[in-house]
Amino acid sequence: MQRTLADLERNAEKFWPLKLSEKEQSASVIPKLIETQEKFIGVLYMADASPTAWKDGLRATASLPGNLFLKHLVVLSDVGGEKLQRYRKELPKWFPHGSMTYRWRNEEYQYTFQGLPVHKSWTNSVLRIGGDEILTAYPLTPAMEDAAMLLLHGGSTLEPGLPTDLIEKCIIGTLIGQSPELNAFVRQRYIHVSRITGGATANTMGQLCQSYVRDYLKRSLRGWDFKKHTIPGISQNAGETDTAFDIVSKSPAGTYCAIEVSFQVTTNSTIERKAGQAQSRYELLNRHGHKIAYVIDGAGNFQRVNAINTICRFSDCTVSFEDGELKTLARFLEKLG
Repeated sequence: MQRTLADLERNAEKFWPLKLSEKEQSASVIPKLIETQEKFIGVLYMADASPTAWKDGLRATASLPGNLFLKHLVVLSDVGGEKLQRYRKELPKWFPHGSMTYRWRNEEYQYTFQGLPVHKSWTNSVLRIGGDEILTAYPLTPAMEDAAMLLLHGGSTLEPGLPTDLIEKCIIGTLIGQSPELNAFVRQRYIHVSRITGGATANTMGQLCQSYVRDYLKRSLRGWDFKKHTIPGISQNAGETDTAFDIVSKSPAGTYCAIEVSFQVTTNSTIERKAGQAQSRYELLNRHGHKIAYVIDGAGNFQRVNAINTICRFSDCTVSFEDGELKTLARFLEKLG
């Protein structure tokens, strides 16, 4: 079952397949925000008749519910959940009469907070902006509107004694109706957010790849054990610790096969590390009567020709992420007994 780079690339997925992208969306809100940023920009650009006209624009936009609009504001203003909770706690002190006076386009406006008596805190659950709730559409509530108005116009308030970070961060309302400035702010901010979350997203996708391969093999190989990440007696530091693998399969007869998984859309050094370990792991496992297999895919990985060739040379079975290829891996394992 030794393959070449050309063999793998012929049946490879190359880019994140839909089966993973759908799972990843439930693990991260960023793709949902990127997907709806044009709608968000459109609401703030078109709703320029007054500092609160965004509510009318929101009601006219079916694909941008109230909770998702608020999540955009939270991310763009860089006010996390903990800070938002602190803001809510301090509101009665900052605005003792329950209303906020602020300046917009050289005129004074007043906003009366609506949900303060009911909601003593702005948790993610109350605002419907955390976990699975953000993937469900919720209409604008009084608490959501209060938080949105603070994030939009808090930096322009005329009240004394507000913290500097609120004044600096809660400024998005000043960009309402200003297309070039609004576009630049939102897009630059999401580039920044994407860089921050890029590592976490890549890690999430890596975990999803491993889970997908493991689940596929579990469905195909009844009675096999995939719970462990190590193989008894396999160590590369004189027995101090067992070597960890992405997946370890154990047949009902007690045969082991280590499985390493790498799916990189952008070029990444992870595949170089796996290639550097490939020969020693292959020789160690084979010496003890075990096997090692690799699931390699992604446009970025296929740019690392030498690394892929090394892995193919020191692997008992190498496949891509495509389901037909995973079926080949399952057949290989099945023959090991």
